[in-house]
Amino acid sequence: MPAINVPQPEFMEDEEISIFADAVGKFYQDKAPEKRILKWRDEGQVEREFWNEAGAAGLLGVSVPEEYGGHGGDFRHDMVVIDQQAQHGVEGFAASLHNTIILPYLVRHGTEEQKKKYLPKLVTGELVSAIAMTEPGVGSDLQSITTTALKDGNGYRLNGAKTYISNGQTADFIIVVAKTDPNERAKGISLMLLETEGAEGFQRGKKLDKIGLDAADTSELFFDDVFIPGDNVLGGVEGKGFYQLMGELPQERLIIAMGAMTGIEKALEITLEFTKERKAFGQPIWEFQNTQFTLAELAARGTAARVFVNDCIAKHLEGKLDVPTACMAKLMVTDLQSEVVDKCLQFHGGAGYINDYPIARMYRDTRIARIFGGSNEIMKMVIARSM
Repeated sequence: MPAINVPQPEFMEDEEISIFADAVGKFYQDKAPEKRILKWRDEGQVEREFWNEAGAAGLLGVSVPEEYGGHGGDFRHDMVVIDQQAQHGVEGFAASLHNTIILPYLVRHGTEEQKKKYLPKLVTGELVSAIAMTEPGVGSDLQSITTTALKDGNGYRLNGAKTYISNGQTADFIIVVAKTDPNERAKGISLMLLETEGAEGFQRGKKLDKIGLDAADTSELFFDDVFIPGDNVLGGVEGKGFYQLMGELPQERLIIAMGAMTGIEKALEITLEFTKERKAFGQPIWEFQNTQFTLAELAARGTAARVFVNDCIAKHLEGKLDVPTACMAKLMVTDLQSEVVDKCLQFHGGAGYINDYPIARMYRDTRIARIFGGSNEIMKMVIARSM
């Protein structure tokens, strides 16, 4: 019996979803063996070829409408890609970023021309995406960004710098958050679509040395008078960027909560196995009351979190997930994940500090979840404003 035994929700009980999950799982098993993942860790990024393989196998753009080259699925198909990735321990592959964070900007806000131009290439893996929001001196306060995209003839000149950009070394299609009107705050922000190939003035900075997520590349990006065609403002109208960003944040924060939930389940499962095998003072660690009580409490709280996350997913599928609830999910589940992983590592003793053990990598990888997608302090502010 798993540590958290919540039945699969009804919305996932679909034969077509099950068949898709089997196919995705087989892809990860065949194309992402442990040896290849170790290579990604050593190099600090997933090689470009894997994106092409994923596109050919139908793992990219699964919920993009067929008329734009996609597979015509829905959020459940996106969930399958992410869940199977976690189940098979495929590190570094930013499918959730590409499929569930970036492509929806184009699907929901792009002009017809933008959709037809970019979505088919993003579905095949010909283009790999990133979104550039954070700046060196600006964190969660997006209204204070200093990157500008100012009118120049039939286009714009993009100037500024971004940091902590996931897929920064790999991406060749980047949504850049910039001010088209520096005198305004929210109303001055636009999302600019940049193809990096041949973009004079665009430069990738160093690949940042993180404490976790070793196989995922995170980078600085620099823009020095980069020309952006006039029709590459997302949606075709200036000043809509902040509202486009806010509209997509509930899904992004739900995705983070879902990832944290999977992490909680995995941490508890490997710790249960470890404590039942490892002996101390002549008996398995599991036999000590402290072990049982601690893991029982974490399993109980994890079960409540899973029920809440499933309810959020159900609401999202119906288009009813609001911003405060998504923030609650992100806040609660990522906080719980950090606590669960920390306590599970403690039960591993010295082994928990050795990177050969999964719990050690989970400990390093988990910490960022309380920061990205909006820090948990920001989540509290948003929730409080809704009360």
